[in-house]
Amino acid sequence: MMMPMLDHDVVPPAAPAHPAPGRPVELEAVVREHVAVNDEYRYLSLDLPEGAPHAKPGQFYHLLCPTGDGLEPFFRRPMSVYRVEPEKNRLGFLYKVTGTGTAAMARLWPGDTFNLFGPLGIGFTLPADRAPIVLLGRGVGLATMGPLVPFARENGHRVTAILSARAPDLVMSVDEMRAAGADVITVTDAEGTSAVPHVEGILEDLVAKGACAALYVCGSSRLTRLAQAVAARHDLFGEVALEQQMACGVGVCFCCVRPFRENGETVHRRVCCEGPVFPLAEALA
Repeated sequence: MMMPMLDHDVVPPAAPAHPAPGRPVELEAVVREHVAVNDEYRYLSLDLPEGAPHAKPGQFYHLLCPTGDGLEPFFRRPMSVYRVEPEKNRLGFLYKVTGTGTAAMARLWPGDTFNLFGPLGIGFTLPADRAPIVLLGRGVGLATMGPLVPFARENGHRVTAILSARAPDLVMSVDEMRAAGADVITVTDAEGTSAVPHVEGILEDLVAKGACAALYVCGSSRLTRLAQAVAARHDLFGEVALEQQMACGVGVCFCCVRPFRENGETVHRRVCCEGPVFPLAEALA
């Protein structure tokens, strides 16, 4: 598995920000906690078997959703990690019930076993010299950004998280990200603060204050395009975590291919194994 090349106009990190991902394995986890976060999202916490490899921020697992009671999901479901607790041998997912697979997941109870395959994909990297970073996330994209905050803080980076949602009661991860050391700004459709010009003003202010040397985005095409414009304007390092339907999760089926921009040409890459994290400048949002 090879890391996709960074855009030539963006300075890459001086050294890998974390070790290479562990070899993916199939494992049986045990449900520790499963609760509703709000009217749309649920949090699932799992105890991993001893010796299981732990995911890096931005990686994902392929989940074998349970069957029965009329719910028969055929394929595994890819899901990015929301919380990684290697010291406790635990893993957490934040998800929205949207179809057969997630509806089946919603029926899991503490003590149930749950089959996972992973960790998969390429995760986030951090800029050199402990530069301050900014996270842009919306909806379920906030789940992907979750573990990036403690990872960045542990490596000496100041973190500002801009969290977007339709309404204030749907903004998630605020307390968790603040507890991990991030400065959190929330914007919502209902309050009229999530519009692109307003978020752009926030970003420009952070850049002017020296609080934004890198941008990370997930969960919104319009926020991705905004991040690309700001990063290009100020020559910032940036990455985007992409969401995509998958079948195999390991690059064999080519179900998750998307177009990217590289050296002025359009190329195609598999989100599962050449991502899901890509250089921000190369994504065609």
